[in-house]
Amino acid sequence: MDQLQTQHFYKTLFAIAVPIAIQSLITNLLNAIDVFMISSLGTASTGGVGMANKIFFLLNLFLFGTNSGAAILASQYWGIADKSSIKKVLGVSLMIGVGGSVVFTLGAILIPETLISILAPGQVGMISEGSKFLRIIGISYLFTAVTFSYSFILRTTHNAVVPMVITGIAIVVNTFLNWVLIFGKLGAPVMGVEGSALATVIARIFECVVLIIVVYRLDLAVAGKFSELFKVSFDFVKHYFKTVIFVILNEMIWSIGVVGYSLVYGRMGEVATASITITQTIEQLAFVVFFGLSNACGVMLGNLLGANELKKALSYSKKILWIVTGAAVVVGASVLLSAGPIAHLFNVEFIVQKNVINCLIVFALYMPLKMLNMVIIVGVLRSGGDTISSLLIDLIGVWVVGIPMAILGGLILKLDIHYVYALVMLEEVVKLVLSLLRYYSKKWVKNIVQESPA
Repeated sequence: MDQLQTQHFYKTLFAIAVPIAIQSLITNLLNAIDVFMISSLGTASTGGVGMANKIFFLLNLFLFGTNSGAAILASQYWGIADKSSIKKVLGVSLMIGVGGSVVFTLGAILIPETLISILAPGQVGMISEGSKFLRIIGISYLFTAVTFSYSFILRTTHNAVVPMVITGIAIVVNTFLNWVLIFGKLGAPVMGVEGSALATVIARIFECVVLIIVVYRLDLAVAGKFSELFKVSFDFVKHYFKTVIFVILNEMIWSIGVVGYSLVYGRMGEVATASITITQTIEQLAFVVFFGLSNACGVMLGNLLGANELKKALSYSKKILWIVTGAAVVVGASVLLSAGPIAHLFNVEFIVQKNVINCLIVFALYMPLKMLNMVIIVGVLRSGGDTISSLLIDLIGVWVVGIPMAILGGLILKLDIHYVYALVMLEEVVKLVLSLLRYYSKKWVKNIVQESPA
């Protein structure tokens, strides 16, 4: 790669990755602030909200699967400047995303106690607090689905700044309303976990409405008329699902596995659940750099593959993986060194703080493996439509290794939470071996829109 190509590579990578990483950082900072505020209400509230958020986690993964799968196609279409097909991809994604979110919304509003009871059976305090939170926050799911679709497809057109700015504003609104409604500030009633849920609903409605207004006012690449978005042929929908269906299945099967971990943690008691809830909040903050890199990787490689620049795509992928490895070592070391101070920020029992420190140490040690897996599976393999391999790698990692290890450590051996967490992380070792084997096979290096139907 000559100097000009290298400059273009870094300019493009960071132009996409940085706004996405910042948007993810802002979002996860909000979540951390939420958990920080709610932790002052006690372990039942912290654990209950953590369990309720697992329902959103399932929806989030469904939407991520739908839209990241759609982004595979949109990225390759952008590589050949086919804006018409990009709008059709957005339209189909909106139909699927909104349709799926309706199911989650109905479940959250109508049977919240049942859903939380499944995740934390017998934990009366957690069920009470979690169901109050879930019944309100379920209203936001429809708006989240629309925001997801527009944001993801915008990124494939190299416009990651607009979603970032709007999300940033929404986060400020959310954080302020959290403070007001959870603790009853500025004359508002003290609402506790219900206040946190209501604040999130208001912020997500705001985010969705403002994003759509900006897209159409600025006439961005995804600003399609109703007919441009939703008037699609059967052949186009068939081509869409051929690419996207395995990504959706991948995310749903993986997310159900992660909820399986929550079932184990929930049966280990309030202390273990609160400990893992806080740990996973910090994890998400550490992920933001790599979420940005994996998305940028998928967009860049997709653009190149769509334009039939296959050798260049392979060259770029190697460079990105080296960048990810170096960044993961640095971020992992930072988490390792700051585990103690981070844990003591949360107003929880000493035993919970101690568990969080130990879990963060485990996370830091496994981080390079975990981040490489994320970028190879989400960014590299999927960019060429190699979605079946991605599905199988995650399936084996979670269901053959992770879940059995969680059951063994948490329910049979009854180990402390950080030991159970370490056993679960063994899935990353297996996944990395499989991911690298598939990457070096080069079977993912292909154009999937060359003969796309109109």
